[in-house]
Amino acid sequence: MRPAQLSDAVARFRWQGRPTACSATAVACDGRTLRVDTFTNEFWTSRQRAGSSLHEISYRACFKPQLVDFFVERLTRPGDLVYDPFMGRGTTVIEAALLDRAAAGCDVNPLSRVLVGPRLAPPTVAQVRERLDAVDWSPGADPPVDLPDDDLHVFYHPDTLRELRGLRSYLRGRRAAGALDGPDRWIEMVAVNRLTGHSRGFFSAYTMPPNQAVSVASQRKINARRGQTPELRDVRRIILKKTRSLLRDCGVAARRRLLRRAPGTFLLTGPADRTPEIPSSSVALVVTSPPFLDVVDYATDNWLRCWFCGIDAASVRITMARRLEEWQAAMAAVFRELGRVLRPGGHVAFEVGEVKGGTLRLEEAVLPCGASAGLDPIAVVVNDQAFTKTANCWGVSNNRKGTNTNRIVVFRKPACGS
Repeated sequence: MRPAQLSDAVARFRWQGRPTACSATAVACDGRTLRVDTFTNEFWTSRQRAGSSLHEISYRACFKPQLVDFFVERLTRPGDLVYDPFMGRGTTVIEAALLDRAAAGCDVNPLSRVLVGPRLAPPTVAQVRERLDAVDWSPGADPPVDLPDDDLHVFYHPDTLRELRGLRSYLRGRRAAGALDGPDRWIEMVAVNRLTGHSRGFFSAYTMPPNQAVSVASQRKINARRGQTPELRDVRRIILKKTRSLLRDCGVAARRRLLRRAPGTFLLTGPADRTPEIPSSSVALVVTSPPFLDVVDYATDNWLRCWFCGIDAASVRITMARRLEEWQAAMAAVFRELGRVLRPGGHVAFEVGEVKGGTLRLEEAVLPCGASAGLDPIAVVVNDQAFTKTANCWGVSNNRKGTNTNRIVVFRKPACGS
């Protein structure tokens, strides 16, 4: 689709009769002014959990699969390669595979592969049940450097913690022996997602949502304020229940598409500006959302998940730029790499949301980053809805705080001879 065709299609788009508002965004770049068509509407549903159940894995600052659908359906064909350089929980990768596209993802956080890989080749509920029955739930021998039980007991009942340590020991042993397989990886993924949360569907006492593990000191305060002591949780039952939930939309057709695409999927762990594993001029579409400016501390949020998976959280170097200029420099480096992997005529849909209460529009900051890499900015798509990504437990009202719009800058790599 050429730039004019995309702009026309977005401009004509209507959501339940609501016309698209058209304006322009102008920014200075290399001594010239970039003027980009800007389109505002509700381009996809605001309902939660409207996509495939396979997406229901919690992760900070993730976007909805409908955002991926919107661009994949307009800018690619079946079999085209769709890539996310900031993979996170894998929304782009999973959705692209479900839409019969080839997929690739990269994330500097090693937990990303733990969360994404198993859902590309999901086992059956029966296979998960059979494997859980084979687990030795006794704790075994943990490595010398480990989190003490006194710290973990602020989250878990002693018997729950014993089962978690047993499962962790089992998975570590299977990995060390080179025997970790599909059902094992699925169980690890589900367990990581159920470590902490705010209902009985998690292993822990009441705490913050599952995409953010609070510190031990903070959890002690939560326990004291609520007068709670961690209750016993059945780890096996919770894993099976979440498995059934994740697989409820995974019918024969969905499994066939996933299994067709899984063998050729790149899932990389490393920086987004250095991905030599991805061939040059191979990617048809990039759909991604980078770390926002000094908003989300991924390593801190994931310390407990890292413990369970045996990852040194302090070694994970995730971009946390505190100044706009630093963030732009990091994004410019990523765009240079995206320019390499994109095929001529390929597109980037770069979602940047809003920060600092909406006073800082990152779409204006990112336009020069893509342009300086030789990509043509062709549109800014603003998905404006009556919702907020920020959880209710923070006491935030809709469209008052948090991220209330998706702001996607669309770039195109010039076609040969254009």
